[in-house]
Amino acid sequence: MWLMTPPLTRTPPTTRTGSRTAGLWWLALSAAAIAVFAPLPYLTTPLHDLAADDSGLAANYADRAPWLRAAFYVHVVGGGLVLLLSPLQLSSRLRSRAPKAHRACGRIVLSVIMVAGIAGLLMAPFNMAGPLGVAGFGMLAVLWTACAVAAYSTVRRRDIAAHRRWALRLFALTYAGVTLRLWMIVLTALQPGVAPETAFDRAYLLVPFLCWVPNLLIAERFHIRRAP
Repeated sequence: MWLMTPPLTRTPPTTRTGSRTAGLWWLALSAAAIAVFAPLPYLTTPLHDLAADDSGLAANYADRAPWLRAAFYVHVVGGGLVLLLSPLQLSSRLRSRAPKAHRACGRIVLSVIMVAGIAGLLMAPFNMAGPLGVAGFGMLAVLWTACAVAAYSTVRRRDIAAHRRWALRLFALTYAGVTLRLWMIVLTALQPGVAPETAFDRAYLLVPFLCWVPNLLIAERFHIRRAP
C-alpha cells in the first residue's frame, strides 16, 4: 500500500527564501518604527505635559517618585535602542561580512538589556494592569535579562549554535515592544461603542502575558527547534 502513497509536495526553495526575506523585513521595519516613534513623545515633551492629555502611561508615571520616573525613561529609551539594533544581530550577512560590527553591536544590545531589564523589573509593581501586570511584565523583565546573560555566556564559551538559539529567544522577548502595541490596537478595536479610556484599560489587562508568550512559543516552535 505504501507504494500507492502520493509523493510529498515540497515547498520550492525560492518560495521559502522569499517568505523568510519578507518576514525578516517585516520584523526589522516594525521594530524600527516602534523603536523610533514609541520613545519620541517622552524625549520631546515633559512627562507632566503628556499626562495632561493622556490617561495612559504618561499619567501613570508623571507623579511617581523620581527614581521610578528615571526607571521609566531608561526602560523606554533602552528598549527602543535594543529594538532598533536587534534585527541587525539576526542578519547572517552582517555576521559573515562584518563580524567585528556584529560583536560590537551585540555588546551594546546585551549591556542595554541588562540596564533596561532591571528598570522594567522596578516598574512592574507600578504597572496599570494590577497583579496580572506585576506577574506578566515582571516575568518578561526577568526572562529578558536571563536570556541576555545566556546569550553572552554561550558566545564566550564559543558555543555558537546555543548562542544563536538564545539570541532568537532574546529577540522574541524584545519584540514584545511591538506586539504589545499591535495587541492594544486589535483589542481596543474589538470594543466598539466603549469609551476609549475604558477600552484601553480593558485591553491593557490582557497584554502583560499576551505581548511576549506567543512570541516565545512561535520562536521555539518554528525557528529554534528547526535550527541545525
